[in-house]
Amino acid sequence: MKNLFRSLLALILALTMLLGAASCAAADGEKSANIAVTSAVDTLNPLRTDATEIVKYATSLVFLPLVELNADLEFVPQLAESITTDDNLTFTIKLRDDAVWSDGTPVTSRDVEFTLLLITSPECFYAWLSQNIIVGTDDNTGLAPQGATSLEGVKIVDEKTLTVTAKWPVALYTFENILGRYLFPLPEHVLGDIPRDQLLTHEWFFNPTVISGPYFVEKYDPNHYVYYVANENYFQGAPIIKRLNMNVVDPAQVLAGLQAGEIDLVQPTTGSLLLEDYEAVNALSSVKGVKSTPVTNQCIFFNTQKVTDVRIRQAIACGLDRQTILDGLVLGYGEIVDAFLCSASPYYSEELGVTVYDPARAAELVKAAKADGASTDLVWYVNSADSTFVNASAYIAATLHEIGLNIEVKTVELPMLMEVAGSGEFDVLTVEYTLAPVDPYTDMAWLLSEGGWTHYATADTAANLSLTQTSTDQDEVRKAYLAVNREVQTNVPMISCYIVSKLGVVSNRLINAHPDVFGTFINVHEWDIQ
Repeated sequence: MKNLFRSLLALILALTMLLGAASCAAADGEKSANIAVTSAVDTLNPLRTDATEIVKYATSLVFLPLVELNADLEFVPQLAESITTDDNLTFTIKLRDDAVWSDGTPVTSRDVEFTLLLITSPECFYAWLSQNIIVGTDDNTGLAPQGATSLEGVKIVDEKTLTVTAKWPVALYTFENILGRYLFPLPEHVLGDIPRDQLLTHEWFFNPTVISGPYFVEKYDPNHYVYYVANENYFQGAPIIKRLNMNVVDPAQVLAGLQAGEIDLVQPTTGSLLLEDYEAVNALSSVKGVKSTPVTNQCIFFNTQKVTDVRIRQAIACGLDRQTILDGLVLGYGEIVDAFLCSASPYYSEELGVTVYDPARAAELVKAAKADGASTDLVWYVNSADSTFVNASAYIAATLHEIGLNIEVKTVELPMLMEVAGSGEFDVLTVEYTLAPVDPYTDMAWLLSEGGWTHYATADTAANLSLTQTSTDQDEVRKAYLAVNREVQTNVPMISCYIVSKLGVVSNRLINAHPDVFGTFINVHEWDIQ
């Protein structure tokens, strides 16, 4: 009866969601498609872009980034034709000659400079893009002087070319990943006269009238949907699908929506199917399930300022039966690695090996640490929307109890989890973390720092991470990443519970769409309905 009730409830919820989507479709039969996402779209304002993939991709349908990663993990042009450097200090951004705003005005280097001025200004500052690397900003905060109308490190060469100079060496792949993928240039000729202190919350971003991407926002409710309508003046070609509906649904609703034929796409990092529904989805004749590149890391982060005894952290590392969790709860959709790097990364090395499951050694470590006064009581925060790891956390708490640790699991919604992570008020927290395999530096350098979630920083880690940014010898870079990951494996500021290979889904009626971790939306204007 419980299963029947669950199925009926999911179907009702899915139909309710889909009726809402249908209400936005045009009556004249123009083509539309529905995308299911399973997290709130907290903002569409490029000045407030955060670490979540859902916000990035929902925003990039309206405002293009400079470059994007494709499914082959290559940086490809979006607004920029190219980003180059000769010294890893000064980067030349050449915009596409054909890049124009929806009103026909060319996208220019001045628009990029304008946006960089906004994201470094005290009024619009939102610390996410490592703004402090740019010459002319504060080394610690990344802020430019109040009222700045130019940045020392940003120079306009011509209408379609500008340079950005960094204070210290930055690898090209890192620059492309942070400022290339996450900077969404804004139209200065539209927003230039609006006071900066109004832009973070300005209503214009709910229905922007001048855009660079393939779709306008037609209607937006952060917790329920984003409805898009085609930009007929999109410089890469008017989208074939005229209406795109991004619906926020519970993971339990996705299967019913696919069965009803009312969900056309589930992209692996923005929409999550329940693992127990994978088999049923793969059995559907109306859709294709796509096993994505194993990239998303189910990270277990320690606050090393609270869990100070390394033996407690080591005990958890060797007391986790990760293979059983992967096989039993994740159904084998993934892989087991240590530390940060997945096998898809060009810097992954099998030399690191994997920590062996050894509960006897774990118990000895806990016993020794406890004898020296270490606390064995830990509060562990988990994302309540991640049903797989919520189940895994119960198993983990039980197995760690057997080695002498008392784990209190607290399940909270993702926004609260991020708040807890930022405040440092946790012992342990688990969150899915998608590190770009081609640029592990950006996230590792932050996470392994005094200000990062782990509060773990050493001179050796800093030196090796710095080497990844200065060296052009890929073997040397690979060895530096291996050294950092060995240190993480030994001192355990974080554990990779598993790397998940999520299931993406595309309906048979949606052609030219390929759901994967990267590159799904690059060709959205070429998607079609058959």
